[in-house]
Amino acid sequence: MRLLKPLVLAFALMTTIVAPVLAHSLEEVDQDLRDKDKYFQPVDSEAPGFSLQDADGRGVSLAGLRGKVVVLNFIYTNCSDVCPLHAERIAELQAMINQTPVKAMVEFVTITTDPKRDTGEVLRDYGKAHGLDPVNWVFLTAAPDLPEDSTRKIAEAYGLKFTQGDDGMQMHGIVTHVIDQDGRLRARFHGLKFEPVNLVIFVNALTNRTQKPHGHQQPGLWEKLKGLF
Repeated sequence: MRLLKPLVLAFALMTTIVAPVLAHSLEEVDQDLRDKDKYFQPVDSEAPGFSLQDADGRGVSLAGLRGKVVVLNFIYTNCSDVCPLHAERIAELQAMINQTPVKAMVEFVTITTDPKRDTGEVLRDYGKAHGLDPVNWVFLTAAPDLPEDSTRKIAEAYGLKFTQGDDGMQMHGIVTHVIDQDGRLRARFHGLKFEPVNLVIFVNALTNRTQKPHGHQQPGLWEKLKGLF
């Protein structure tokens, strides 16, 4: 069943891509999504920087990811309701993107807002449990010498507040952020009800943003996808 789902998603993506939108400019894709997806919020501002570490203690910074489109979200592993659903949505998006030629141009980044509990081992196990592929996904936490609320402050800089309760639970919303190759925040997809293919289309437009609209003089993603199957 786990193997079947990515194939079904890839087929769904392929059939959706028949629409010409992927051959269009970022501006055209942006306008199209404004019109049809109420959970899509276009943005164009400098993305707040971060310098954190992965499950193995290696440093990862937003600056170090320049040149790639970054799909960023915030969760904490002790959250038992919406965070697992968000992780599974990210895995779903990753499976779709990783079936396409833009795989090498996209990095998925998850940041925990509970670095005290979310140790390296916890982070590794969480990714495996929710089907995330470490080939282009990383789960980040704060270094031990940083304040416990440091990653919550990063989330707040992105417009997403995680409020710590006495029981260790955190009240928060759900947002998936898309950052372009130059470190600019270009979109927020709110909640979990947005169409996954819309985020994939937007990411693809960012990877091809230097291209002007054309009459399919260059092979589009649809043509490339057909070649994979």
